[in-house]
Amino acid sequence: MRPNSTKDRFLAGKPIVNGWLSIPSSYAAEVIARQGFHAVTVDVQHGMMGFETAMSMLQAISSTDATPMVRCPSLDEPTIMRLLDAGAYGVICPQIDNADMAARFVAACRYAPEGNRSFGPARGPLYAGPDYFEQANHHVLALAMIESQAALDNLDAILATPGLDGIYVGPNDLALSLGMKPGAETGGIVAEAIARIVAATRARGLLAGIFCASSALARQRLAEGFHLVTPGNDANMLGLVCKARIEETLAGQSAPAAGATAGY
Repeated sequence: MRPNSTKDRFLAGKPIVNGWLSIPSSYAAEVIARQGFHAVTVDVQHGMMGFETAMSMLQAISSTDATPMVRCPSLDEPTIMRLLDAGAYGVICPQIDNADMAARFVAACRYAPEGNRSFGPARGPLYAGPDYFEQANHHVLALAMIESQAALDNLDAILATPGLDGIYVGPNDLALSLGMKPGAETGGIVAEAIARIVAATRARGLLAGIFCASSALARQRLAEGFHLVTPGNDANMLGLVCKARIEETLAGQSAPAAGATAGY
């Protein structure tokens, strides 16, 4: 089976930079995946795509060296299994608040006897190889999102879930759950909660991932001990680059005087 290079980087102690896709375009997915991201995640929860588009985006990512991953829309086992059949090598599942939910999530990602994933000879073996069924349990990453007070209360039990590869912090929903506003993750009770999460995750030898608003914050999170960081999503990056190009183009230009005409 084709190895999971993101899992290999984690085991080797190397940082993982993860791309994040919310725009429903396989072309954009391929362009972003070719920029050097170690993994690229198709966001089926808050992204603007359905299953068919998500699959085409996974196909585009699969033409690159980046690991194709997804964020599923919810803890819905059939949807998780279908996204894995489409070729996802890792699943980030939102709103995992307790150990029972974590166990259900892991079971959906694993074939028997480790789980209850249904077998369908779909796209997985085409991308991964003919021994996909025998090796998928070892290679597919299952990352539970920690993004609520309930998840914090049950953190140790969630991390103890057999077969769970790690966690992924959703800082904005975590902030909301703690009574703060989105974007409040760099100070106060939210920062304290994030520090607790990464420490507990590393203590168990599991992968710790987090979404970041910028590359500067992503660097900070790596220094704090996170293994996988996402420095923004595609829509945010596109907007920032477009704004910067406009500002660079108009730099030093003065507005024409009233009534002036262009010099054609």
